[in-house]
Amino acid sequence: MKIRSTALVKGFRQSTPYVNAHRGKTMVLMLGGEAIADKNFGNIINDIALMHSLGIKIVLVYGVRPQINQLLEKQNLTTPYHKNIRITDEAALSVVMQAAGQLQLAITARLSMSLSNTPMAGTQLNVVSGNFVIAQPLGVDDGVDYCHSGRTRRIDVDAIHRTLNQGSIVLLGPIASSVTGECFNLLSEEVATQVAIKLKADKLIGFCSEQGVINDEGNAIAELFPTEAEQVISTLTEINDPDSDYHSGTLRFLKGSVTACRAGVPRSHLISYKMDGALIQELFSLDGIGTQVVMASAEQVRQANIDDIGGILDLIRPLEEQGVLVRRSREQLEQEIRKFTIIEKDGLIIGCAALYPYVEERKAEMACVAIHPDYRDGNRGQMLLNYMKHRTKLDNISQIFVLTTRSLHWFREQGFYEVSVDYLPGAKQGLYNFQRKSKILALDV
Repeated sequence: MKIRSTALVKGFRQSTPYVNAHRGKTMVLMLGGEAIADKNFGNIINDIALMHSLGIKIVLVYGVRPQINQLLEKQNLTTPYHKNIRITDEAALSVVMQAAGQLQLAITARLSMSLSNTPMAGTQLNVVSGNFVIAQPLGVDDGVDYCHSGRTRRIDVDAIHRTLNQGSIVLLGPIASSVTGECFNLLSEEVATQVAIKLKADKLIGFCSEQGVINDEGNAIAELFPTEAEQVISTLTEINDPDSDYHSGTLRFLKGSVTACRAGVPRSHLISYKMDGALIQELFSLDGIGTQVVMASAEQVRQANIDDIGGILDLIRPLEEQGVLVRRSREQLEQEIRKFTIIEKDGLIIGCAALYPYVEERKAEMACVAIHPDYRDGNRGQMLLNYMKHRTKLDNISQIFVLTTRSLHWFREQGFYEVSVDYLPGAKQGLYNFQRKSKILALDV
């Protein structure tokens, strides 16, 4: 009996490239106190445990703002702010240490859970906290003494790497000691950002109440460059609404992500702590679900190399089996790999095409055009064609032609016109398959 493919099987197969890509990578997660207080916190912990089981090295940095505020209110204490930073005097420091200690124990307890009726069944996680971060006081600014509010001075990178390599999760809070033995209250986003930079982490991941940065249509912006993120920061700062998303993470995280990105952290992701599974969808699906801050686009067109053969084969095999493309062996691909152009997204090849020049006739064949099924609604085919046009101009080619059995209308939309077999270069005419009856189209470039 033939078993039907299920959504679960499809999800596993689609996530496999990302499982392989993320294994052994270091990721710094910034989890604000708002996320810890949310009802979805347990699911986030389960997803962190899942990431760890897949071989990802995790540093978890937590914040305690709302918890501090609750304790201060209970004790009838208030703390002023200067430039959005809490001024931590002696009384406030005691409250901050209490809140941070309670959350450290709560997070460790949740990561230690391994009940048989939970997603963490059989999990054995070691959670390590320690004096990995050395602090220093912020001092006095505009005549305002920050007291026990501080900043990072030094991070023990070697100790964190040793801990991660032993298979443990590193847990860091907003309280750190100084060389004089004092305790200081740090911004959790600054700790996460600096740790990601010093560790040369592969990703910095932050949580906020929204599903990333939301545009005017109510959708998450998939990708921002640092300059674009700075424009969002400027807009959020101008709003200055106490009920805005500042205290739930967006603005704070964006500032950190711009700093991290420019310091060499390849990607910073912003996702919602309210949505169950947001972390897994962002890291292990084709398009993700939140907002990325990147120095270079996650999607790029480039010339293929020998390491891309496996990805190209995965892309074209289904089309070859359907008879859409002529079958190519791995050996043939190895010989012709420099003729291929690919579209790559986060290490996954989602499009390809090959260009075979006939220099004497000043013509070139565009062949083996394939786009991943999940990306055919975009303009990837146009991206490949534009890249091919650029290459032909460099080689003094005046026309591109294609042979197709299924995509006649698409090529016509791009300006191709139908020609006869006699149009083909002599060497290609002898290879034309009259049984396949491919349509021949040409484009003047």
